[in-house]
Amino acid sequence: MTTRKDGAAAGLAGLAGLIADETRAACLLTLLDGRAWTAGELARHAGVAASTLSEHLGRLVAGGLLTEERQGRHRYVRLADARVAQIVEDLAAHVVPDAGAGRPRTLREASAGSAMARGRTCYDHLAGRLGIAVTDALTARGLLRQDTGFALTDAGLAWFGTAGIRLDRKGRRPLARACLDWTERRPHLAGVAGAALCRHALDAGWCVRIGSERAVKVTGEGERALSRLLGIEAVALR
Repeated sequence: MTTRKDGAAAGLAGLAGLIADETRAACLLTLLDGRAWTAGELARHAGVAASTLSEHLGRLVAGGLLTEERQGRHRYVRLADARVAQIVEDLAAHVVPDAGAGRPRTLREASAGSAMARGRTCYDHLAGRLGIAVTDALTARGLLRQDTGFALTDAGLAWFGTAGIRLDRKGRRPLARACLDWTERRPHLAGVAGAALCRHALDAGWCVRIGSERAVKVTGEGERALSRLLGIEAVALR
């Protein structure tokens, strides 16, 4: 007896196959910083030859996970959209840490890992302990509800306006969404509100990018602003 294969099942298997390669997975995780990278930069970061990476990038672009653009001799790639970022981050959050394999081999690796856990961007919103601290503060002040799914309250909408953070509510992206943090194993704020808050934090100098990955550091100005606006103590941001 034969059965017709389900199209959705075949599509899911194809998507899983695209991600189920260590080099391609490394590229997807790297591109969670929301920026465009050249193929050469990604090849060096993944530790593979440029010709090898080119084949992997071609598959990811063809599969709709990445978009590409060319400027002169350079080929730039980035995650296709926020939905792809959500898939990658959610999968990473469900990976059980390997006590041996995940141990940093050098002081530099240990420092980079510590910085990523303290604060980082997850595509276009804040993650790590920084993202959790902001999410908890919004919730404690009645600006964000988590009991029935992530949602900004009326007071929350007013808070964004008072803080000078513009919310673009024209598209189909949810205003607020929970994103499971892969280091903290708790949800942080994503969606339109999370992206707007992250963009404002970087533009206003509350946070600055550090290193070559996704890590961000809260500045003195950021500590003062987050204390004034959300009551977050500076020690929670360091």
